[in-house]
Amino acid sequence: MLLRVLAAAAAVAASLSGSSAFGVDSLPTPPDRIVIDVATVNGSGCPAGTAAVAVSPDNTAFTVTYSDYLAQVGLGSKPTDFRKNCQLDLRVHVPQGFTYAIASADYRGFAHLEKGANGTERANYYFQGQAQTTYASHRFNGPQDDSWQATDTVDVAALVWAPCGEERNFNINTELRVSAGSSDPTRSTSFMTMDSTDGNINTVYHLAWKHCP
Repeated sequence: MLLRVLAAAAAVAASLSGSSAFGVDSLPTPPDRIVIDVATVNGSGCPAGTAAVAVSPDNTAFTVTYSDYLAQVGLGSKPTDFRKNCQLDLRVHVPQGFTYAIASADYRGFAHLEKGANGTERANYYFQGQAQTTYASHRFNGPQDDSWQATDTVDVAALVWAPCGEERNFNINTELRVSAGSSDPTRSTSFMTMDSTDGNINTVYHLAWKHCP
């Protein structure tokens, strides 16, 4: 059954910076609320019930919250734990006369990387029926024991817009990888999360809007 998510809580809205975050102030914002249906959530980084989507009240962004997205190597790790991924298949119900594109995405999490170890976050985005885009990738090198943040941005001229007059699912593929590198995985554990021990981590996707012809 589809999970229908309407407007986010005020606390989520306060964390969003709006269209100015990606330099498209001149583009319009639809007056009506958008609705996002989560068609499917698949992947080792987002088991059933561990990812949720909320839309900002001003329609400039939506937030994905993860609660079990962790990649690790070393003590206590399984051979497959070094890589975790999540694919979100979203149905975005767009107000009449508008289309949208993803202008930027902000990723946050926590990383504990031993000296010599490294971690990578990467993502790509595409509409149903279109070729997948090139991955945007961000690497983090140990030693590190702190929160991390990465941002993917798209120039306005390069935005890929949803087809006008059609409803096509929007797909987001994310991935976390951790490598022991030159560290000793028999003595320590390195990990990278898109969640945290004291609360969930939000990934924010900023929307750009324009009028359909």
